[in-house]
Amino acid sequence: MPRESRTQRVEAIVLKHADFGEADRLVTLFTREEGKLRALAKGARKPGSRKGGHLEPFTQVSLLLGKGREIPVVEQAEAVELNTALGSNLVALGYAAYVVELIDKFSADHDENRGVYRLTRDTLQRLASGEDLQLAVRFFEVRLLEQMGFRPQLQQCANCGQEIQPEDQYFSFELGGVLCPRCGRQRAGAAQRISLGALKVLRHLQRSDYATARRVQPSPPAQSELESLMNLYVSYLLERNLNTPKFLRRVRK
Repeated sequence: MPRESRTQRVEAIVLKHADFGEADRLVTLFTREEGKLRALAKGARKPGSRKGGHLEPFTQVSLLLGKGREIPVVEQAEAVELNTALGSNLVALGYAAYVVELIDKFSADHDENRGVYRLTRDTLQRLASGEDLQLAVRFFEVRLLEQMGFRPQLQQCANCGQEIQPEDQYFSFELGGVLCPRCGRQRAGAAQRISLGALKVLRHLQRSDYATARRVQPSPPAQSELESLMNLYVSYLLERNLNTPKFLRRVRK
C-alpha cells in the first residue's frame, strides 16, 4: 500500500494570526483546497524568520503544510500576492478587514468552497488596486450571500409574492428579501426601509458579473444606505455584531 503523504501543498488567504508560545504563530487560513483551517507557524515571530513576512493578514500565499499533533504545521510559505497597497489606505484596509471577518464568520472549518475562495482573493486584489471600494465590497457581499445559500429575494415581495413595483420598498431580514409597501407597513419595526435607488443597485449587482457591475455609479446616499443595510443583514444572519464596521466609521471620521 502507498504511504500516506505527511505534507500537503495548498493555496490560501491569511485571515488572521495570533501569537503562540514564545516564538510561534497560530494562523487562520482560508484555503482553496480545504476551506478554513488553522495552522501553526513555528518560529514565525523570530527575527529574520522567512515564514513571518509571508503570513500577514490579507496575503495570498502558497503553503506546504505538514502533519502536526492537533493542527497542521506550516513547513514552507511563499507569498503569491501581498496586497501591500492596503497598508497605505486605512479605508481600504478597513474594508479588507471586513471581507476577511465575513469569511471567518460564515465559513465552517474544512468546508471547501472554491467559488468563495476566488471571490475573496479577487475582492482583496480589487481593494488593493484602488477600485471603487464600496462597490467592490457590495459585490462581494451579494455574491457571498448567494454562495452561502442566503440569496436575497429582490424581484417579488418575500411575504405576499407580488411583483415589486418601481417605488421605495422594505427589506425583511427574517424573510430574506424585499417587502412591498403594504406588507412592509404590516411588519413595522421588523423590516428596514430600502429606497428604489438602493434596490436597483442591489439587483444590478445580483445579476451581473464584476466587469458589468462596476459600471453602476450609485449616489452617495444610496451607497450609505446599502452599507448600513448589508451590515445589519449579515449581522442578523450571523447572530452577532461585527467588529470591522466600527473601525471603518472611526477611520472615516
